[in-house]
Amino acid sequence: MINIIGYKKFWLAIAATLVLASIVFVAIWGLKFGIDFTGGSLLELRFTGERPPVSEMASNLASTGIESANIQPVGEDGMILRFKTVDEVKHQEVLKFIKEKFSGLEEQRFESIGPTIGKELRTKAIYSVVIVLVAIIIYIAWAFRKVSKPVASWKYGVIAIIALLHDVLIPIGLFAILGKFMGIEINSAFVAAILTILGYSVNDTIVVFDRVRENLIKSGGDYRDFEGIVNKSINETFARSINTTLTTLLALVAVFFWGGETVKYFALALIVGIGLGAYSSIFIASPLLVVFQKLGKR
Repeated sequence: MINIIGYKKFWLAIAATLVLASIVFVAIWGLKFGIDFTGGSLLELRFTGERPPVSEMASNLASTGIESANIQPVGEDGMILRFKTVDEVKHQEVLKFIKEKFSGLEEQRFESIGPTIGKELRTKAIYSVVIVLVAIIIYIAWAFRKVSKPVASWKYGVIAIIALLHDVLIPIGLFAILGKFMGIEINSAFVAAILTILGYSVNDTIVVFDRVRENLIKSGGDYRDFEGIVNKSINETFARSINTTLTTLLALVAVFFWGGETVKYFALALIVGIGLGAYSSIFIASPLLVVFQKLGKR
C-alpha cells in the first residue's frame, strides 16, 4: 500500500507553490481577453498561395479604415485579424479589398461582438463559475450528511472547493503566461473549459470521498486511525482515477494536435485542468481531510 497521506506536507506544498505562482502571473500580466469579452471583430483567413507579411497586411487594412489591427499568423497558411467592431457591410468591403490585393485567399470565419454584449458575457461567466462552486458545496454537504465524524459533512464540501480552486487557478495562470508571450486570448470556450474542469474534477474527488465514507462506516465508529482509513481509501480508488484520467487525456491530446486552431486552446485548458483534477483528488483533497480532522481535535 502506498503511503500517500504520510507525505501530505510535500503534496500540499507542491500545490500551494503552483497556485501561488499562478496568482502572481495573473496579478502581474492579467489575462488577454478575446472579442467575446471585450467586443470587436475577428476575421480568419487561409492563403492557398504565399502568405503575406504581417506588416503588409496591416498597411492594407489601414487603407480600408481599419487601424490598430491585431494580426496573428496561424499555422503555415493562416492568419487571424482582430480589429474594432464592424457591421456586415464593412466586413464585405474589407474582405473584397484584401482579396483584390492577395490572390488565393479564403475566409475561414468572421465574428463580430459589440462591447456591451462582451461585458455582459464576462459578467455571466463569473456568475456561472460562482453558482457552480456554491452548488457543489451544498451538494457534497448533503451527500455526506450521515458521516459527520470525525470531520463535519460541510467540511467535505469546503475541501472539494479548495481542490477545485487548485484545478482552475493553475490553468488560468498558464493562460496568463500564454497571453503575455504568445498573444493567446481567452474567450467563451475557455469559460466552458473551466466549467467542464469543475465538473470533472469534483467527480474524481467525490469518488475518493465516497470510499472514505464507506470505510468509516465499516470501521463501526472507530475513528482513531482516521489517517489510515483515508490512506486505504485513496489506494482503493487510485487505479480507477488514473485510468479514467489517462483515457480522457488521450482523446484531448488528439483534439489539441489535430482538432484545428479554433479548439486547440480549449483542449489545452482541459488537458491541464483534468490532469490537475486527478492530482488534487488524490494528493490535495484527501490529505486535507486528515489536516481538518487534526485541527478539529485541537
